[in-house]
Formats: sequence, structure tokens, C-alpha cells
Amino acid sequence: MLDTSHISSFQRSHGQARIVLGPRGIVDLAQSGSAKAMLPRATAGLPEIVFLNTSGGLTADDQLEYGVELRSGTRALATTQTAERAYRAEGNAASSHVRLSIGKNGWLDWLPQETILFDGAALDRVTEVDLAAGAGCLLLEIIVLGRLAMGETVSHLHLRDRRVVRREGHILHHDALALNDAGLRRLDGAAMLNGARAMATLTMIAPHAPDFLGCVRDVLNEPGVTSAASAPPGRLVLRFLARDDWPLRRQINRLLAALRPNSLPRIWQV
Repeated sequence: MLDTSHISSFQRSHGQARIVLGPRGIVDLAQSGSAKAMLPRATAGLPEIVFLNTSGGLTADDQLEYGVELRSGTRALATTQTAERAYRAEGNAASSHVRLSIGKNGWLDWLPQETILFDGAALDRVTEVDLAAGAGCLLLEIIVLGRLAMGETVSHLHLRDRRVVRREGHILHHDALALNDAGLRRLDGAAMLNGARAMATLTMIAPHAPDFLGCVRDVLNEPGVTSAASAPPGRLVLRFLARDDWPLRRQINRLLAALRPNSLPRIWQV
């Protein structure tokens, strides 16, 4: 029998992946540990960047970083190969940091697949976006509390999730979500999630973003999904709640078709 009494800590996962794209293609790529970045061959539409965490998920003290830099005039789409999973953590929270830099007149669609939070998960995540003059972005975040098809429930959780968008150093958009055990006990209230276990936010940052408000409201009609849309100056913000992630994904897919001329990430096809 293996004697593990001398082992004081488990091995932790650390990963960093960063890619730089210009109008003619890849400029630089750096990756280490469990984080990988891939560029599937695209025949049409935007260049696609696909990030992958080969560790299979995040637990205590894990660290994951993704980065995209688009040079002036560059347009691209970035996503993840599969859902990110945050597992039960015994110790410090896992850390996830996404850094997106978009050059002058550039555009990035950041469309990661969902994050699944398991019971006992602890995750601190920050998504930072730096926009140059004339640049814009579309940002998606989907969070699912447990594997709904397996009937899982989440009663213990630590989540600190922030998204910050700056243009030339000035904050344009700051969105934050915090959940803990006490908050989970109140989630079923009408002022919270009202029984939902899947939630999402889709944000467009661009001077013309409010112009889409009417057309997106016309497609907020997926059964089982509660949706709301607002259009502050220079932004379009949509929020969604659902008891199941499948109708949520169907609703988001239709919205993305209304907001962008390009097809969905090929890895999303189901």
C-alpha cells in the first residue's frame, strides 16, 4: 500500500496561454503548464482562437491565465474548447485571469463556453478588457450551478467574478458577481435567481451597441429563459436566467446570430 503520510499538499495546476494576432495572422504565441491556445484553420469568417485547460478543471490554489492581444485593425473570435469546471476546493480559491487587449479599430468576440460550479467550489476570476480608440468587443459569460442533468445541487460555494472594460485607461463597464454559502440559501427568492440554476450575461461595448436594442428584444423569446436587455450609452447589456442550461444556450445562439454577421464558433456546434 502506498504511504502518503509524508505528502503535505497536492500538486496544483498552473497554466498560462497568450496569443497576439495582427491583420495578417499570428504574431506571437506563448503557453505553459495546463493552458493551451489553438487556431483551427478557418475558411471563412473571423479568425478563431480556442483556449483549453488540460487539467480538466480548477480546484484549490490552481491558477489559470488566458490572454489575447489584437493589433490595430484586427478582428477575431476567442472561445474555449469545452466548459470550464470548478471543483470542490480544500484550501485557497482557484484563480482565473483573462486579459484581452484590442488595438485601434479592432474587434474581439470573447465567447467562452459555460463555467460549471460544483458543490464546494472556490473561484476568484477577473476578466479585463483594454480597448484602444475605435475598438469594440462582445463579451459572454455563462455560469451553471452544478450539472443539472445529474440532479446536482450546490450548497457550499465561494465565487468572486469581475469583468472590467477600459478604453484608453478609463473604465467603461464594471460588472461583478459574488456568491457564498449565505447567498446560495437566498437564491430561490424572487429578488435573486428565483429558482434558476443557469445564468448568463452578454455585453457589447461599442458606440453603435445601443442600436441593437430593438432587434435583440424581438428574439428574447426562448421558453424557460427569463431575459432582460438595456442599452446605456456605448453599451448593450443582456442578462439571462434559466433552470436548465440548454434553453439558455439556444437563446444565446439566436441572439448572437442577430448581433454578429459571422457564424458561431465551430466548436459550439451541437
